Amino acid sequence: MADVNAVADLLPAKGLVAVDGVDGAGKTTFCDVLAGVLRARGRSVVRASVDDFHHPRAIRRRRGRQSPEGFFHDSFDHERFVGLLLVPFAAGKPFRRASHDLVTDEHVDAPAEVAPPSALLLVDGIFLHRDELVGHWDFSIFLDVPFAVSVARMAARDGSPPDPGDPRNRRYVEGQRLYFTACDPVRRADLVIDHG
Repeated sequence: MADVNAVADLLPAKGLVAVDGVDGAGKTTFCDVLAGVLRARGRSVVRASVDDFHHPRAIRRRRGRQSPEGFFHDSFDHERFVGLLLVPFAAGKPFRRASHDLVTDEHVDAPAEVAPPSALLLVDGIFLHRDELVGHWDFSIFLDVPFAVSVARMAARDGSPPDPGDPRNRRYVEGQRLYFTACDPVRRADLVIDHG
């Protein structure tokens, strides 16, 4: 684990912060620990995840269940993510932290919330340095983890195959490689952390 106190020192006084990385990089745990450090310092922190803004299954799988292109292009409803969460939060207006329930595959009407003017929005998720998202962040972090490590973590967590080369992992591994090629998140991030 990176020195979270040192990371906290680098963050802006308020605004939107992204924590990106491949599946299994440890983004959620890192964000939760970072949020705890910030709150212990008296900071107001709102936690959110792009995982609460998936597209419905019919859209996610329209290119096929195993399609890497589908994983990269169709997983998330970035229009709702930006319109319901990022833009209103940045403007100090009511925002919503979810638009979709992955378990029920239904859209949800999350309650509207308003954060204090000094609040920091701390968002975890994959693909957060995409073209349509990168300009919204006041600070962004990329957790750099090799697939051999991240896929093994996913296997321990989800029961999936531990080998990145297993055909059942192709959608996720190759989809994230498409992201690396298209968006180069290591270059776009304000801070890259070796989290392997």
